[in-house]
Amino acid sequence: MNNRKTISIITFLLIFISVEGFAQFSLSGEIRPRSEYSHGYGSLAGIDQKPSLFTSQRARLNFFYKSDKIETKLVIQDVRIWGNQKQLVGNEDFATSIHEAWGEVFFNSDLSLRVGRQELIYDDHRIFGNVGWAQQARSHDLALFKYKGDFTLHLGIAYHENSNRKNNIYDGPDAYKTMQFVWFNRNFNELKLSVLFLNNGTPFVEETDNGGNVIKESIKFSQTFGPRVIYQLGDLNLSGNFYVQTGRDRADNSLSAFEFAVDGVYKLSSDLSLFAGYEMLSGTAYDEEAGKNKSFTPFYGTNHKFNGFMDYFYVGNHINNVGLNDIHFGAKYSWTKVFVQGKFLVFSSAAPINADVNNYLGTELDFWMGYKVGKEIKLGAGYSHLFASESMQVLKGGDKSATQNWMYVMLSFTPKFFTTKKAAE
Repeated sequence: MNNRKTISIITFLLIFISVEGFAQFSLSGEIRPRSEYSHGYGSLAGIDQKPSLFTSQRARLNFFYKSDKIETKLVIQDVRIWGNQKQLVGNEDFATSIHEAWGEVFFNSDLSLRVGRQELIYDDHRIFGNVGWAQQARSHDLALFKYKGDFTLHLGIAYHENSNRKNNIYDGPDAYKTMQFVWFNRNFNELKLSVLFLNNGTPFVEETDNGGNVIKESIKFSQTFGPRVIYQLGDLNLSGNFYVQTGRDRADNSLSAFEFAVDGVYKLSSDLSLFAGYEMLSGTAYDEEAGKNKSFTPFYGTNHKFNGFMDYFYVGNHINNVGLNDIHFGAKYSWTKVFVQGKFLVFSSAAPINADVNNYLGTELDFWMGYKVGKEIKLGAGYSHLFASESMQVLKGGDKSATQNWMYVMLSFTPKFFTTKKAAE
């Protein structure tokens, strides 16, 4: 979307607000610059590799409107790295984009339908999350039916197509051609139960012409399903989930995989908490029979939240690989405006890497903090260090003897420009 179109949309919305003087409208923003130092982020650095230092930035305008029968939301977003745009900016095609643009109609107090581009966030973000850490974040184009009574039930339906209406072939940029999911949630006093079922359909090329253009494709479906449970026992919070994957992967291999996780958080005082947990994501061994995939994929989750902040696993990498065992523990200390948190993680592969190395991959230390400077500004910072093994070097390349570390400093400005609210007529 170019800048002229962006200005036109904003102007239209402001005019609309002045005319529609009832119900509720809010306009807020976000500016989030983040500087990062990297020497071994995502994969092992070489012994002679120089560290990198860069600053990325997210800027958003958030429009939200609500009346008795509908809600709408529009999020205009710009994501950039400092220095990748000329100082004298012209009329660019990719200056801004739409992160969210949805409308929701309420049929009654329990049942509604939300359609358009929207974020999907469920449970602990493991299968569906908005990937808020990434400056661009994640959103989906779909229809979402929502019911909320004694229990909550969501049904999501997505079907993607290219602009060419003469065929049913999808070679677009998204991760799926079609997707359906059902999410059930109910609270039983101290116990909270969720169940998720995801049917994920990815395009598979059956035939191409001499120019490499797809002329025939099919859809390969995989199913991910399982429960998540949270139990509050006094000062101890316990949670766990178990997901299974079956069907076919996007390369038409037979899929049989699982994920298991258990976590505990114990509140020692109002300021101090201790936590520990274990997660296993199944993997495919180096000598596995051809045509079989035993690697679990967490699909559309906020994967930066799990398995270490240096993102060696499932953040654009490690898909259809040897899986992962992740043992972690740490502590969090909070004051009124400040929190400090540390986490220690031990990694090993869930399946053999090869006959010459063991499964131990390495140990990571994550340390991060946040400070609420004011009502509309926060400061965050963190440092991570990875102690890699020979097995990690075999898996990722690079040199395990090099220093592997990463750090960041981030400011988040979240101004609330204005909110209007009047009784509906």
